[in-house]
Amino acid sequence: MASHRFSSVSEEEPCCDISRKTKICLCVFFGLLIVVVIAVPVGILMWPRPHKEWKGEGTTAHFYEILMGRCYTYTQIVRPELGHKDCQKIGKAFTSAFLSKDPCSSTEQDYEPLMELTNQAVPCNKTLFWSKSSQLAHDYTRVRQNMFTLEDTLLGYMADGLRWCGDSGSSDMNYKSCPNWREDCSNNSFSVFWNTVSKRFAEDACGVVHVVLNGSISNPFDERSTFGRVEVFNLRPEKVHRLQAWVMHDIGSAGSDSCSSSSINVLKWILKERSIAFSCENNYGPIRLLQCVKNPEHPSCRF
Repeated sequence: MASHRFSSVSEEEPCCDISRKTKICLCVFFGLLIVVVIAVPVGILMWPRPHKEWKGEGTTAHFYEILMGRCYTYTQIVRPELGHKDCQKIGKAFTSAFLSKDPCSSTEQDYEPLMELTNQAVPCNKTLFWSKSSQLAHDYTRVRQNMFTLEDTLLGYMADGLRWCGDSGSSDMNYKSCPNWREDCSNNSFSVFWNTVSKRFAEDACGVVHVVLNGSISNPFDERSTFGRVEVFNLRPEKVHRLQAWVMHDIGSAGSDSCSSSSINVLKWILKERSIAFSCENNYGPIRLLQCVKNPEHPSCRF
């Protein structure tokens, strides 16, 4: 009898062992299956995707290094009174505004942290705008260092001449291509940045403000330009008393337009509607002298 009981137990134990192993195997199998089901979609989402191809030029090579170098140069050498600005935070805020984001869905809010970190007061009567006359305007502020174009402010100095964009599917910059304003989208990271900083530059202007316009082309005041679209309409009448325009003609050029042209009259009318006085001068003397420095032998430069 005892032998029979022992035999029964002995015969049942292997069955119990097989059942336990089977359960363990099933648990492991289903556990692995769940891990695969979760991991594959996550892996697909996180796997680096190639940047989309755009019509415009890609991010400037060594963008971040150039950005940081310019920040330190400006705050330590060009305008040492701004030496307290934190370039590390500024650089991080700049890249955070566009990295890992759709480059065609950029907003002013993306750049707000950067704007706060780079806030800079330009003295009244010292603001200089320009339209289709970048080189001449900047030649003038290099001589008159108490005058400021947007590119003579910290943020403008840092970004001048650079291009940048990111992608919502990558944490990297897109060095191959970036959205073109006309062919891809207007709300791209680059254009929104310049519209945003131009708006703030105009809003902060006070006293008598100035603009250098190109009289050697038709329509020196172009309503589609940044000056015509953004800056003129963001001057604050309670702060800005008058806008002084300087219409400059190239040396040796007969000139295409002047202070009496129709486009300048449009500018005058816009300012009148906004209760801002307007004055205009053709070939402003000090800027004309700078033109003649580059063309000293021209008859018109023999004073």
